[in-house]
Amino acid sequence: MSKLTVDLQRVVEAPGVPDDTDFERWAQAAWQGEDPSEVTIRIVSSDESAGMNRQYRGKSGPTNVLSFPFEAPAGITVPLAGDLIICAPVVEKEATEQHKTLKEHWAHMVVHGMLHLQGYDHIDNDDAEVMEALEIRLLRQLGFSNPYETEETETDS
Repeated sequence: MSKLTVDLQRVVEAPGVPDDTDFERWAQAAWQGEDPSEVTIRIVSSDESAGMNRQYRGKSGPTNVLSFPFEAPAGITVPLAGDLIICAPVVEKEATEQHKTLKEHWAHMVVHGMLHLQGYDHIDNDDAEVMEALEIRLLRQLGFSNPYETEETETDS
C-alpha cells in the first residue's frame, strides 16, 4: 500500500467528529493509487458547504461531502489527490436519519469521497454498482457494515 498524506482542516469543531487518526486510516484504506499522494480533508459548517455546493455544483443547501480532484496543468507532476469538503452537521443529521453511528457514517463519507477523487462515480447505474461494491468492501475491511443496507432498511420500513 502506498503512502497517503492527510492534511486535516477542522473549520468547525462538532461533537462526534472523529480523531485525526481515524480520518487518516479511512483515507489511506480508500487510496487505490500506487504512488504516494496527498489529500486535504476539510471539516466545515453548513454555511460553507452550502456556498461551495452552490458555487461548484449549482445546487442549493449543504451536502455531506464534496470532492475536488486535483488536476495538474500540462507538464506538471505533483502528488496531490485533491480535497474533500465534509459538512459536520449534515453527516450528523444523516447518521441519525439512517440509524448509523456517527463514526460509521464519517468513515463512509471519507471512503466515498476518496473514491470520487480517484475517478469513481455513481451517475449511472453501472458506475454506481462498481463504486458501491468497492465502498462496501473497503468499509468491511475497516470493520463497518454495508452503508447501503442501512439506508435501504430505513427506506423500506
